Amino acid sequence: ATPSDARDPLRQIRGLMPSPVTIWTTGRGRDREGWTVSSVLIADGASRRSDPDRAAEVIGLIDEDSDLADALAPGVPVTVNVLPASVEAGALADVFARLTPAPGGVFTQGSWIDTPQGPRLEDAAAWVTAEITSCTEHAGWALLVRAVVLDAERIAGDALGHQRGRYQR
Repeated sequence: ATPSDARDPLRQIRGLMPSPVTIWTTGRGRDREGWTVSSVLIADGASRRSDPDRAAEVIGLIDEDSDLADALAPGVPVTVNVLPASVEAGALADVFARLTPAPGGVFTQGSWIDTPQGPRLEDAAAWVTAEITSCTEHAGWALLVRAVVLDAERIAGDALGHQRGRYQR
């Protein structure tokens, strides 16, 4: 472990701030991709149809070396699955972050429904469907992904959070 006085202050500050735990997904069938994303922001706005210049957006920082990043391009649909506050959801987040093995692939864990916008987790606390508008810029070491919101639904319960390296239920 890194001694306290040698730890990166910015990383320590980031650890103070709670983050949502989501799984971003795209594709269908054998072409599905997904990744755990905790650096997420939802920018409120108008519906895409009523005012495309001020449409709501979902913004995420994605590991540029992930298979999900390789699958994203402008116009590609995505589903942002907001994980429920449960022990099982924390284990699923670790699988999609590739911290825990998943024999047969990550989508063998949890119960998923294929949709045109990407796989939806059946017991998600909420989900947002969106269409990628840009994914070529970087923010720090991550790929900055912007997507215009197409639809959103809050299902039930509280969402899983992450703070100081631990899941918050």
